[in-house]
Amino acid sequence: MIGKLTGIVDSVASDAAIIDVGGVGYVVHASGKTLARLGARGSAASLLIDTHVREDAISLYGFAETVERDWFRALLNVQGVGAKVALSILSVLAPDELARAVAAQDKAAVARANGVGPKLAQRVVSEMKDKAGGINLGAAMAAGSTVDAAPVNGADGPMNDAVSALVNLGYRRAEAYGAVAKVMQKEGAAAPLNDLILKGLKELSQ
Repeated sequence: MIGKLTGIVDSVASDAAIIDVGGVGYVVHASGKTLARLGARGSAASLLIDTHVREDAISLYGFAETVERDWFRALLNVQGVGAKVALSILSVLAPDELARAVAAQDKAAVARANGVGPKLAQRVVSEMKDKAGGINLGAAMAAGSTVDAAPVNGADGPMNDAVSALVNLGYRRAEAYGAVAKVMQKEGAAAPLNDLILKGLKELSQ
């Protein structure tokens, strides 16, 4: 089972890249966002890998961040979502954006992905609701959980602090995350921490 590949970028296509590891080229399927972060041919690359083994094929799926891999795995548990659709969703929504869309039940955001219609988008946001906070606010949100990752969105700090404050008041993490996500949708990513907490409480009391 392959869990990580570190090598040289041989080529990048629209849905996959070939990573040369010691002279062996591995075809790694990935989201558009992960592929965009790979360098030009000859650049060093390191990707977390999810290996899928079937009778007729062995497929490798690559991720620049642990949180993206966690979302990929979670999406595969939704009826009607296969690896191709999961990568399509992650190509249009970064993990934090997907978590907020799920928490706010924003099926329109998920439906932007190729191959995702309104019914499937509704199923994704519904079935993933209780998992959004756990994935995005767990170990996957830690800076150390990335592989060659870009800086974490600046809004994540206040959001995490607001969610932690609500959890300390006795609310479940998934509920708190959903409430804060809704506040950020209304107020914007620059909303002050106090507003996130107070308005989050108001959302939870409704």
